[in-house]
Amino acid sequence: MKKCFLVLGVAIFLFTGCSNNGSTKGDANSTDTTNVSTDGAAAITFEEGTYDFGKIKDGEKVSHDFIFENTGEAPLIILNASATCGCTVPEWPKEPIAVGGTAKITVVFDSSGKVGLQDKVVTILANTVPNTTQIHLIGEVTQ
Repeated sequence: MKKCFLVLGVAIFLFTGCSNNGSTKGDANSTDTTNVSTDGAAAITFEEGTYDFGKIKDGEKVSHDFIFENTGEAPLIILNASATCGCTVPEWPKEPIAVGGTAKITVVFDSSGKVGLQDKVVTILANTVPNTTQIHLIGEVTQ
């Protein structure tokens, strides 16, 4: 059963990632979902989309659990979670999340050499519409 969901998830990723019809109309970074049906799709809803860790000293590590629920109509499959740099590491559930089920994505930020204001973005790729969601870890690193 897990292999079936994995194959389905990879197929969705490939079809959505490779569907370029050669059109140059519109902004390349925009996501237009006006004609995409969400009927029967999974949906990810976070308790909080941003966590402010406040002020920390250079070299400290911050860890936070982003709790979410599958508020859609199909099992939620997270294919990937990636951060904006190597100093931020997300860990996400690899198994499908049932409709109405909850889970967490743990994000660890290593502040070594990152003095100043920080906004670390984690992009989640899943079988949702749209297929990406972002969460943020923000704060300030002092010397």
